[in-house]
Amino acid sequence: MKAAKKAAKLPKAAKMTKPKRMVKRRPAVADQAAAEAARRARHLKALSCVSGAERELEELVFGDSLNVEEDELLRRLAGPRRVTAAEGKGLQEESSDSEVENEAKGDLLPKKPAWVDEDDEAEENVDMTHKYRKDFMKSDAETTLTKKKLKKRLEEQFQQAMGGVPAWADLENRKKSKRTLSDSDSDEDDDLLCRTGNYITSSESLPRGILKMSTCLPANQERFANGKLVTVQFHPSAQVVMTAGHDRSVSLFQVDGIRNPKIQSIYLESFPIYKARFSMDGEQVIATGTHHSMFFVYDMMAGSIIPIPKVRGVEEKFLRNFELSPDGSFMLLIGTSGYLHLLSMKTKELISTMKVNGRCTASAFTPDSSKIYSYSKEGEVFIWDVRSRKCLHKFEDEGSLEGKCIAVSKNNQYVACGSSSGVVNLYTTDTCLKENRPKPVKAIMNLVTSATCVTFNPTTEILAVASRDTDEAVKLVHLPSYTVFSNFPVFRRKQIYLTQSMDFSPRSGYFSVANNKGKALLFRLKHYSSF
Repeated sequence: MKAAKKAAKLPKAAKMTKPKRMVKRRPAVADQAAAEAARRARHLKALSCVSGAERELEELVFGDSLNVEEDELLRRLAGPRRVTAAEGKGLQEESSDSEVENEAKGDLLPKKPAWVDEDDEAEENVDMTHKYRKDFMKSDAETTLTKKKLKKRLEEQFQQAMGGVPAWADLENRKKSKRTLSDSDSDEDDDLLCRTGNYITSSESLPRGILKMSTCLPANQERFANGKLVTVQFHPSAQVVMTAGHDRSVSLFQVDGIRNPKIQSIYLESFPIYKARFSMDGEQVIATGTHHSMFFVYDMMAGSIIPIPKVRGVEEKFLRNFELSPDGSFMLLIGTSGYLHLLSMKTKELISTMKVNGRCTASAFTPDSSKIYSYSKEGEVFIWDVRSRKCLHKFEDEGSLEGKCIAVSKNNQYVACGSSSGVVNLYTTDTCLKENRPKPVKAIMNLVTSATCVTFNPTTEILAVASRDTDEAVKLVHLPSYTVFSNFPVFRRKQIYLTQSMDFSPRSGYFSVANNKGKALLFRLKHYSSF
C-alpha cells in the first residue's frame, strides 16, 4: 500500500516542481536587465554631472581634448536627441547673448597688476659726467639726471636736429589720422584714382624746415691754402670758383661737385691777401693786401698781373676792404676815419670821396648800383646816392652796439645788418628809406658771437649769417618764413670751423664756406637744379 502511494505521488510531484522552476527563472532575467539599465543610467548621470573643480583639474592634466572625447562618448551612449521648438528658441537666444558678450569684451577695463614693486617706482639717477653723456649737460651743476629727464633731453636734441617731430614719431597725430580715415565714407570717389597723369612735381619755392643738401669735396681739393682762406667767390658766368688767402695765392677751380679740378694759381710775392673779388664781367680779379696801400688787378684774358701802386687823392695807409658795383662801373674803397673813396672801375681813378660819422666798417651797393649802404661802427646806416654822392637818409640799427657787416638782397627787398652782439637785423628797404628808427621784420639771434659775414642767395630765399669768432657758427635762414634751417650745420659734426667768407653760385646750386683751415667747403643745394 505504501509503495503504491509513493508511486502514485511521484508523477504528481514531478509535475508540480517543473512549473515552479520556470516561474523562478523569468523574474531573475528581468531583474538583471533592469539592474543593468539602472546602472548605465547612474553611470551616464555621473559622467554628465562632473563638478567644476574636477573638470578644471582634468583640463589641466589631460587638456581640452578630454572634454571633446567625453561629449562624443555621451552623445553615442545617449543616442540621437530631438530638439524641441522651445529649446531651439532658447539656443538662438543664448547664441545672440554670447555674441553681445563677445562684442562687449573689447570694452572691458584692463586688469590691475597683482602686486606693485616699490623699486620700480623709485627714480634711478644717471651719471652725466660720462664721456658719452657730457654733451647733454646744460650746466656743470647737472652731474646727475633722472632717467625721465634724460629721455626728455634726448627727445629735445632729436627734435632740434630733425627740425621738429617727424610724422612717424607723432603718435597722437597718427591715431587721429587713422580715426578720420575710418570715419570717412569708403565709397567716396577718389579723384586721383579716376584719371591718370604725373602728380609728382617739384615746388618752385624753397620749403622751410629742412634744406635738402649734400656735402661735396672741398672746392679747392687739389690745392688747399697754407693758412687762413679769406675769400671764396663763384664766377658770375662760368662754372668756376676762386679762393684767396694769407698764403699770397689766388686759385681758380672748375666746379663739378666730384673732383673740382684746378685751373690756375697765381702767386703775389710778399702780399698776404685780405680780400679778392671777380669783376662783374668776370675778366679780372681785384685783390687787396693786409698791410699795403696798393692793390693788384689780375687780367685773366691777358694772363697779366697789374699792380696799382697808389690812387691819386686817396690818403690811406692801408687799403683793405672794398666793394664792386653790380653794373661793373665803380669800386668803393673803405678807408679809415669814416672815408669812402669811389673809384672808376675802368681807369681805377678817384671819382669822389664821402664821409660818415665815426668809422665805417662795411658797405654794400644796391642791385641797380644807384645807392650805397654804409654801416658805421656806432651802429648807424648811411644811404648814399651814387650819382650825386649825397647822403639820402640815415637810420639807426636797432640794438646795435657796434656794426660789423651789411648786405642788400639781389631783388632789393631786404637789408641785413650784423652787429658785435651776434644779432642780425633784417629790414625792408622801404622802411630803411623812410624811418629813422625802423623796426626789423626779423631779428636773427642764432649767433652768440659777433656777426662778421652776411650774404643773400641770388633768389633771395636764403640768408647766410656767420661769425669767425667760434667754430661751426654758420646759419642759413629761410627768408619767406624767417626761420633757420635745422639741418645745417650738421649736428655734432665739426667740419666748418671758423668761417671767413661765404658765397652762393649764380643760380644757388652750390654754397661754399671758406674757413681758417685753408679749405673752401662745398655744399650742393638740391632744390636748385643748375649751377
